[in-house]
Amino acid sequence: MKSRRYTALDHGIMILDSILGNLSESPVARVKRPNPANNYPESELSENEKQHISALMRVNHAGEIAAQALYKAQALTARDEELKKTMQQSADEEIDHLDWCESRIKELGDHTSYLEPVWYAGSFGIGVLAGCFGDKWNLGFLAETEHQVVRHIDSHLKQLPQQDDRSRAILEQMREDELHHAVTAEHAGAEILPKSIKRLMNLTSKVMTKTAYKI
Repeated sequence: MKSRRYTALDHGIMILDSILGNLSESPVARVKRPNPANNYPESELSENEKQHISALMRVNHAGEIAAQALYKAQALTARDEELKKTMQQSADEEIDHLDWCESRIKELGDHTSYLEPVWYAGSFGIGVLAGCFGDKWNLGFLAETEHQVVRHIDSHLKQLPQQDDRSRAILEQMREDELHHAVTAEHAGAEILPKSIKRLMNLTSKVMTKTAYKI
C-alpha cells in the first residue's frame, strides 16, 4: 500500500486541529517532564517581590505561547520531513515550559497575559512568513529566536530575588532547552540572518516583553 503524500492544505488542516487541541486541553494534561521547581520549597517573598517575579514569569509564559505558534507555523511550511519532526519535538518541550511558567504564576497569585491570542496569532504569521523562504532560512529564524530567548532569560535570572529557588530552577531548565534548540537548528544548516532582521526581531521582542509584563 502506498503511503499518502500530504499537501500543504492537508498539513494546514492538521496544524489547525493541533492548535485547537492545544487551546482546549489543559497544559497540565500535556506536560511530559516534572516541574523543576518541585525540588525546592517556597521561599519568603515580599508582596513587591511576588509581583515582580510573577510579571517576569508572565513574560516568559507569553513567550512560550508565541513559541508554540512559531513552531507550528514553521512545521507547516518546512519541506523536509526530519525538520518537521524536529520542530514538533521542540514544540513539545515548549509545552513543558508553558506549564511550568503558568504554575509558578498561579503560586504567586497572579494571572497570565490577557493578550495570549495576540501573541499566538502574531507569532504564527511570522513563522509562516519565515518558512516560506525555505528550510535553511526557517532554521536561521528559529536559531536566532532561541538565542534571543536565552539572553532574555539571562536577564530575568539576574532580576530574581536570591532566595527564589523555585523560579530560578524553572528558568535555568528553560534556558538549557532553548539553547539546545538553537544549536540543533544551527547543526541542521541554519542560515545566519541579516543584521537588519535580527534588529527587527529584537525590537518586536521588546514590545511583547514590556506589554506582557503589565498586561
